[in-house]
Amino acid sequence: MSGPINIGSTGEWHSLLGSTNVVIVDFYADWCGPCKMIGPHFDRLAKEHSRPKKMAFAKVNVDHQATIAKTYGVSAMPTFKIFHGTECVETLKGADPGSLSSAISKAVKLSDTTPAGKPTEAFSKPGRTLGGAGGGKRAAASSRFSLPRNFSVFGALNMVVLFIELYFVTLFSFDALAAAENSWFNKHRKAQDIRANLGSSSTKLGANGKPAPPKPSFRTLADLDGEQ
Repeated sequence: MSGPINIGSTGEWHSLLGSTNVVIVDFYADWCGPCKMIGPHFDRLAKEHSRPKKMAFAKVNVDHQATIAKTYGVSAMPTFKIFHGTECVETLKGADPGSLSSAISKAVKLSDTTPAGKPTEAFSKPGRTLGGAGGGKRAAASSRFSLPRNFSVFGALNMVVLFIELYFVTLFSFDALAAAENSWFNKHRKAQDIRANLGSSSTKLGANGKPAPPKPSFRTLADLDGEQ
């Protein structure tokens, strides 16, 4: 158990209020006789009941921290104020050890309750941010299922349409394989037809290197004799 905290600045005071459930503060002055009389009693209570983040005791010198004293309307010394979070729940004026001990006993019961508006420990932890460790895992997972760079939506649709067309062509035929090969939707057949047309339309050369004359469509007696 630690003793009371001597507040040295407004920032320190607000930090203590924000991090502790219950704060009991003694507003005093060095020239105040009653303050010196009850001071040791306040110090003993602080050592007995102080708990980190649960209950803290503080001392504010009104001459050195006039802004804090003015904020809470302190006009007489000693003045004791009990805060639950940032809300003042009780004020005691004067050097009365019995009243101070009774008030602190009540405050002990508040020290285990979280003040309204103060985040609990479960919600005080920092959350994950975009681009952090969690974001990196999601990005890595999405990269595993990403489409290849050469993927084409139109090409995929074309393949689906071609598959459906071949399906219906072969559905109503007895020889599905032959129907698929002879179908106009067979892209391999188109290439074969082109090569066949090129082969049939090629010009044959004669012995002298010139194109051979076309054979007549009719046959003569000489042709018949040559075949015999």
